[in-house]
Order: sequence, then structure tokens, then C-alpha cells
Amino acid sequence: MKNHSSHKVYIVFSIFSCYLSVGQIYFPTANSKWENKDPKEYDISLGKLSKAISFAESNEYSGEKDLRIAILKGFSKEPYHQILGPTKKRGAPSGIILKNGYQIASWGDTKRVDMTFSVTKSYLSTVAGLAVDRGLFKPTDIVKNLVWDNSFDGKHNSQITWEHLLNQSSDWSGTLWGLHDWADRPPDDGEIDDWKNRLYMTPGTKYEYNDVRVNLLAYSLLQVWREPLPKIIKRYIMDPIGASTTWRWYGYKNSWVEIDGNRVQSVSGGGHSGGGVFISTEDHARFGLLFLNNGIWKGKKLISESWIKRATSSSPANISYGYMWWLNKKGTSRYWEGVPENVYYAAGFGGNYIVVIPDKKMVVVTRWIEPSKVGEFIKLVLESHP
Repeated sequence: MKNHSSHKVYIVFSIFSCYLSVGQIYFPTANSKWENKDPKEYDISLGKLSKAISFAESNEYSGEKDLRIAILKGFSKEPYHQILGPTKKRGAPSGIILKNGYQIASWGDTKRVDMTFSVTKSYLSTVAGLAVDRGLFKPTDIVKNLVWDNSFDGKHNSQITWEHLLNQSSDWSGTLWGLHDWADRPPDDGEIDDWKNRLYMTPGTKYEYNDVRVNLLAYSLLQVWREPLPKIIKRYIMDPIGASTTWRWYGYKNSWVEIDGNRVQSVSGGGHSGGGVFISTEDHARFGLLFLNNGIWKGKKLISESWIKRATSSSPANISYGYMWWLNKKGTSRYWEGVPENVYYAAGFGGNYIVVIPDKKMVVVTRWIEPSKVGEFIKLVLESHP
């Protein structure tokens, strides 16, 4: 069925799907068309669902479509900020809504590969989870025990654990790939001398969103895995979930290191200075579906449920943040009114989101929506569902 409003929403009923239990989780196979279901099978209001999608399309991200310009404008306050990795002009709004794994709605070009900015952090967190599941380290371990170059020298930096890097409470001090920790999203007051000569906060006590430190996590994980992180996530996550071969994960032009005699690029945790994961809406949806099903894909455990629980639990320094997943907690500036508190999501610059809604067995991927409108959009989606 095609909605009669100006946007394109395709909601297709599959005769085959009617023979399956409505409670069964469906996993799309690789290189095949995603199985659709009529929303009415779940008593979802087509009218209300179409209203939600119209809302997403009419509230397109207001920034430049040339993301190089958008990045430079968005982070213009940062001293010495520069673009070091690839960028790409973005597409129009797109999205997918899954119910029990089935696609019940989509809009825009869901196969287009776009930058995804800090949604990359949730992929990076997953690489850490794969390491923890294999016993390479515990979240509470000191990073310096495994990364023994000068990255964690000094009384302050030597206290930092993997968990501190994952929940962005490390307050690591230093320079990586020519980028200074203090120059990333500096305070609203003061100037360079104040920012450079700051007081250190005990690791674990203060949350601060900081891409330099996220890139440090990627570099540290590279030292542990001893091979490129894109290869790790491709082998253990993206290939098993049937993701396409179109996604890419980039670092910076100056983030190359030598690992066991091989030249390897340390990837970035977002597109703040370019780079990060470039990916389609459909591949995002597969990744979200894996998390909705507690790390199991077609009966095979790809990442542990215990890791997902830790990654989506509140951090001591910020109840709205886990291990690079955002949490919908009341009483915070990140709270989406009318949306359950157990909803969690990956979020990136320009309005990129993977939203997991456990109570409804739903995954919502929406791209290039105005960030201030995403909570209202998710609420409209939920209002379509009884």
C-alpha cells in the first residue's frame, strides 16, 4: 500500500508472513529483499504511522547537505579544528521501522550510504564488547596494562579503565592524531589558556562528550585486537547479520600506525573531523535488530546479552549514557516525553538515529531528522501501536 501524502511510504503485505507467528522474530537474509508485514497484523494504525513518517520527512535536518560545510560550521568554536577524514554530501531523510524484525514501513532511499557521525560510537562499543566476551580484558581493567606506550603515562591517565573510556568519564589528557583533548567541545566560558590549564577530574566522576578520547578508545582496541577494527566487526557482526558490502569505517589521513609490521589505520569514533562509519539505513536496521534480540541472530549468539545489558545501563557520571548508547531517562535533558525509559539509542550529528524499543519489539532507524524533533517522532510512532 502506498500512502497518498507527498512522502513515499511503502507498507507491503506478504501472504507468506501470515503463516508465521506474529510474535516470532524475523531475521532478513543477506542480499535479499527484506520481508514486509502489514502493520494491521499488529493492530498498528496505518494512519498514525503515516503521520509519524510525514513528521520525520517534514522536519529534515536544517544543516548544510554538504557535510564538510556542516561540520566546519557546527564545530566552529573549537580551536584548531580540522577535517582529517573523508566526508560526503548527505542524502534526503530516510528511515525504516521494524516490528518483530519485519519491515512495516520505510521512506527515502534506504540503501544509500551516508555518513553516520556518532552512531559510529555504538559500533565501536560493540568491538569492545566482542573483546570482553572473549576475555581479552574486563571493563574495570586499567587500560595501561594492555596499551603500554606513552598514551596512558602519568598519575592521572594511568588510572583510566576501559569502562571510563566507554562511558566518556575518563578525563584523559593528551593529543591524538594532532587533536587536543581540551580543544574538543571546550566550555562556553574562558579561552585557550583556561582550557589548556584545566583541573583534572578523577576518572569515572565526570562525564564529558569528547571525540579525541573516543578515538583513543579505538586506538586502544586496535592495540589489543592487533588488526583493523573494521575487519573485527565485519567478521563477528556485520557478515553474520547479512549486512551489505557497501558500508565503510574510516579513520584520518594521519591515523596510520604500525601493528606487527603492518601499516594499519586507526579508525575514528565519529565524523567530527571526518571519517567514521559510512553506512546505509538498511544495514543500521540489521544492527539494531541484533541488539533488540539480545545479541542473537538466527539462533547464534554474536555478542553476549550481559554485554548489551552493561552497554545500555546508566553510567555513574551520567544516567542518560551507557557504553556509547544513549538512554531515555526521566529528569534529564535527553528524556523523550511519552517514550518508555527502557528505550535506548545510537545518535549522531545531523539527526542520525538507531532506536531500540524493547517493549514493542521495534527498531526505528531515522536519518537526517532535526535532532530536537526526534523524541516527538518516536512518540508518534509509539502512538500508532496499541
